Amino acid sequence: MGYWASKFFTEEGSLVTTIIEYNSAIHNPKGLDIEAAKKHMNENGTLIGFKGATEETAENPTSFMEKECDFLCPAATEKSVHKGNADRLKCKAVIEAANGPTTYGAEELLLKKGIICCPDLLMNGGGVTVSYMEWLKNLDHVAPGAMMKKYEEKST
Repeated sequence: MGYWASKFFTEEGSLVTTIIEYNSAIHNPKGLDIEAAKKHMNENGTLIGFKGATEETAENPTSFMEKECDFLCPAATEKSVHKGNADRLKCKAVIEAANGPTTYGAEELLLKKGIICCPDLLMNGGGVTVSYMEWLKNLDHVAPGAMMKKYEEKST
């Protein structure tokens, strides 16, 4: 999810300044090359050593969430924004791309600081919606492609 969000953000002119993975994090206030970072991660299993970064860490990757930015987009881990770190965030908005990345207590603190919280239900609802449709098809024993075939037959 994080890669795709970053890709779309940069295609629309935004800078992605920080990337955090489970084992490493990189930062460059002038922006990161998303494709190059993805390639580096795939080839090395870590972001450490990425040439486009001005800062990196493997010790405490989540600490890079505290870097100044316009939008923080947690895209993988549940409860990554919590009461223990919410007061140190320096963003204008939290765009929830993961499922439940912000705890209730953290959201209260962020809202008091004037930080907008865009909930996962709205920002990351596509996967849940598709899963629901697949579940309905499975309940009715509808074969893959059958719904599209019926649609195409009726639309000609």
